[in-house]
Amino acid sequence: MKISNRRSSTGGRRTSAAVALSAVLALTATACGDDGSGGGGDKGAEGSGTGKIVFWDNNGGVRTDIWKEVIADFEKANPDIEVEYVGIPSTDYQSKVDTAIQGGGLPDVGGVGAAMLAGFAAQGALEPLDDRLGKSSLNGRLNDDMVASLKAAGGGDGKLYSIPTSANNGVLYYRTDLFKKAGLDEPTTWDRFYEAAEKLTDAKKNEFGYTIRGGAGSIAQALDAMYGQSGITSFWNGDKTTVNDPKNVAALEKYAALYKKVTPAADLNNDFTKMVAQWDSGTIGMLNHNLGSYQDHVKALGTDKFRGIPQPVGSAGKRVQVSNPVDGIGLFKSSKNKEAAWRFIEFAGSHEENSKFNEAAGQVPANNDAAKDAWISQAEPTKLAAAALTDGSTTIVQLPYYLPDWNTISKADNEPNFQKVLNGDMSAKEFLDTMAGQLNEAQAEWKSRNG
Repeated sequence: MKISNRRSSTGGRRTSAAVALSAVLALTATACGDDGSGGGGDKGAEGSGTGKIVFWDNNGGVRTDIWKEVIADFEKANPDIEVEYVGIPSTDYQSKVDTAIQGGGLPDVGGVGAAMLAGFAAQGALEPLDDRLGKSSLNGRLNDDMVASLKAAGGGDGKLYSIPTSANNGVLYYRTDLFKKAGLDEPTTWDRFYEAAEKLTDAKKNEFGYTIRGGAGSIAQALDAMYGQSGITSFWNGDKTTVNDPKNVAALEKYAALYKKVTPAADLNNDFTKMVAQWDSGTIGMLNHNLGSYQDHVKALGTDKFRGIPQPVGSAGKRVQVSNPVDGIGLFKSSKNKEAAWRFIEFAGSHEENSKFNEAAGQVPANNDAAKDAWISQAEPTKLAAAALTDGSTTIVQLPYYLPDWNTISKADNEPNFQKVLNGDMSAKEFLDTMAGQLNEAQAEWKSRNG
């Protein structure tokens, strides 16, 4: 199946793969797990269960060190298998995989989170894993909600195409030292958040109350701020999205107005690495990110200068936030060594390795035994996030990861438009109406195919 290139509601051609084939061929020249010939329609083979496999990390750089530790452990336990690691930045990963699906050169195994899963599955690139999991030592040991989330994200056929490794959650990090100095209360409500953002800003001294994400990954953070303030608890009202509900429009207007008023001007191009580095090295009061950056903050600031708390509650005293995609590992159908690739997935999901990985990443483990390990209670943001998700205080707005076009709509199509909103070149209403049109069209297309 080809990547959808139907007309979007903006009149442009929608393409999920935006990079030239030559760019990915340079990356995958050595990725010989499928001899460079594996495309989306290649059925692959079980292989000997030994030899070499290629693993693509969907968050290369950020998670490279911990994945190399897991790989070293695996190769020690399985000396007959060699794992070639290829780290790809999260901002490039979808386009790299999409291009390889069309042109060949897919790895044996790779990171496949909920946000991009439907698009890959729709192109026939992923191996269903239900039967393998049923016969595996992991069966019954993985978090049921995470497994269900990845099944739901697969596009509607009910199959499991990725084994969960981690769950994430939105976190509001704030500088306790700066708040104390300014006499501010903890930003547990949106009103306190806005008050602190203004009070902590002194642009002449290069001091700002907040850093906003204006570059890659900006849409999910903007949606979190919108639904958190509006209190709307569902992404859909019938077959129409609620993103452009008047309450969400008003919330986005207020949030976007923070740019350059209480944030650095450089925030327009912030991806998460720039945003995190800026917060860790400067005098900025607050940062919205997720559990994944906790260890970075500890290294930069210690544990006595900041806290990471669940997202603020709204005016009604309720916390509403959008879902964070569950991360996982998928087996590409074109692999010529599926048995060895599956052994690697199993190993990475085991108690010890899943615990080690998530302690380094600062995320919630998918392995139920790993989730009981002592380090979780010692990492305060992870402990608070897990509690917020289970104690009834938080309503999660489930994003439509099952739409094959979701990742394209929420990234390539609308990140540039969000920058226009921040710059005052597009209204919040126009931005959200445009996104709503694309989402409603994608939902109608999905329902026509899935009933």
